[in-house]
Amino acid sequence: MTKRLVGVAGAALLSLTMLGVAAPAAQAAEGPTGRELLDKCDNGTDKCVFHPKGPPELFIGDSHQVGDTSYNCTQDLQRSTIKWSETTGETNSFGVSLSAEVGFAKVYKVSIETSYEHTWTTQSTFGQDENVDVRPGEKGWVERGTEMFRTNGTYEMNFPDKFHDHYIWYQDFEAVGPKADAAGTVTKKTAPMTEEEKAAHCG
Repeated sequence: MTKRLVGVAGAALLSLTMLGVAAPAAQAAEGPTGRELLDKCDNGTDKCVFHPKGPPELFIGDSHQVGDTSYNCTQDLQRSTIKWSETTGETNSFGVSLSAEVGFAKVYKVSIETSYEHTWTTQSTFGQDENVDVRPGEKGWVERGTEMFRTNGTYEMNFPDKFHDHYIWYQDFEAVGPKADAAGTVTKKTAPMTEEEKAAHCG
């Protein structure tokens, strides 16, 4: 992840900032890791804010099987009820949990809610029953594409004393989290059983 640093020194730079002109920034060849910076948010900084680049983007995740597979070993069409439940969690650039109510996690969630009236969900569980009609000699199953939100932005951290030789650090951040209580796209599928599946499930 990109890490940018700025050393504040002088009234000229402050004047540019007050006018809304971006302060000079440089790529950090050496310095703290992104995780170290996040751990310092509201834990050694006198200012830590998250600047989202835009509203949360809703998308459908990759389709995947949920619940068991139903095998029809009879000579008749069978309607099988497949029960499924799935818990989906959030992921982010650094593999750390946003479930905490302190530090960088709280700053992130408050920023998203304040900017876009969106409550960030770190984990969501959803399930339901699906009826699948399975023809003789075939198998049936259910696939789901989970509805997810993606956000991108940058943390701005100001330190009262120099941290790794600079007063101001910026850290890019991306997170993906589930839409709460949403079924997503649910698809029922059938296909002929293989000979190995017939031997394993039909005796």
